[in-house]
Amino acid sequence: MNSPKQVRAASCAVPSGGRYERQLWMKQVGSRGQKKLSRASVLVVGAGGLGSPILLCLAAAGVGTLGVVDGDTVSLSNLNRQMLYVTEDIGQPKALVAKQRLAALNPEVRVEAYPSRLDPDNAYALFSAYDMIVDATDNYSTRYLVSDAAVLFDKPLFVGAVSNLHGMAFTVIPRKTACFRCLYPKSPTSAMAREERARGILGSTPGIIGSIVAQSVLKYILRYGDWLAGKMLLMDGEDNRFDLVPLERDHACRVCGDLPTITELFSMNMDSRQSSC
Repeated sequence: MNSPKQVRAASCAVPSGGRYERQLWMKQVGSRGQKKLSRASVLVVGAGGLGSPILLCLAAAGVGTLGVVDGDTVSLSNLNRQMLYVTEDIGQPKALVAKQRLAALNPEVRVEAYPSRLDPDNAYALFSAYDMIVDATDNYSTRYLVSDAAVLFDKPLFVGAVSNLHGMAFTVIPRKTACFRCLYPKSPTSAMAREERARGILGSTPGIIGSIVAQSVLKYILRYGDWLAGKMLLMDGEDNRFDLVPLERDHACRVCGDLPTITELFSMNMDSRQSSC
């Protein structure tokens, strides 16, 4: 941490004012980096516990275009962790409310709302309109669809997942680093998915992981630092421990392997309900 004298010197050296003033001070950003952010477009699938901090961070930083895909409505049980919403929003479509809140936070950012489920039929049109994708969903069937689409359409993918006091984050660079199907070649059973969901979640957990995912997106756009490509960050919130685990692409993967057998999108029937965490 800088001394009070250093802080005073820095504040005197940099002109004050402007929405992005504090990040413009950073050598990794500056006016050149801010232009990169303003020209970037990010599609976030899921506007719940993870999507909320991700969208807020990206909008506040000035990412030029944000897409919000979520076919769910706000419910009372969402409010312990989904910080985009308030009690008066209950029953309203999450994507539309998210668009309103993000526009209020930063009117310089263009926000497109897609209040519908992601499916194989609309994935191409949605993904092709954006530079990169964020998976902020909470069920395996949608995660496979998002990951497969990102690989097939050659879009960088940023993934977050949370449960209870634990979370993980990693980045997929198609055909260069491990995709979701590399890590989970066989989909978990419905019983396993229900058991995981029943573990519950503390609202701070998606806040932490969502912020980490958003930071990876911003660093990727700015092309500096480590954006968790080829590795997974694991958080154990009980013991306040973070670990980095290397990820290897599976050359036998059915979608990103050397001889892929999945060449088009299809729906998985394991969990027909699609929602955000």
